[in-house]
Amino acid sequence: MPGADETSEIVYKPVGLALGAVSVGAAGGLFKQLWKQLKHEDTPPTRSTRNGPGARSYGQPSAVPQGAIFAGAEAAVDRDGAAATRRLTGTWPG
Repeated sequence: MPGADETSEIVYKPVGLALGAVSVGAAGGLFKQLWKQLKHEDTPPTRSTRNGPGARSYGQPSAVPQGAIFAGAEAAVDRDGAAATRRLTGTWPG
């Protein structure tokens, strides 16, 4: 029979994967809305955008805020998922 730490890890793995997928979708939607408000463009440029609005010779202007939004969403979801696992199993996963 697994110990408490192993149980929390077993519980957290599938929950963490599902929450990670949800956070990516939510962060993507949030970033697109933010980009639309700031730049008045429907879609942000991608890494392969060569010319047009938003393309710059020093990298994409959308990369930094996009990375920050995704990292913040991932951190928040991971923390909340770990806290929920602790409430369920009594131990913190990891």
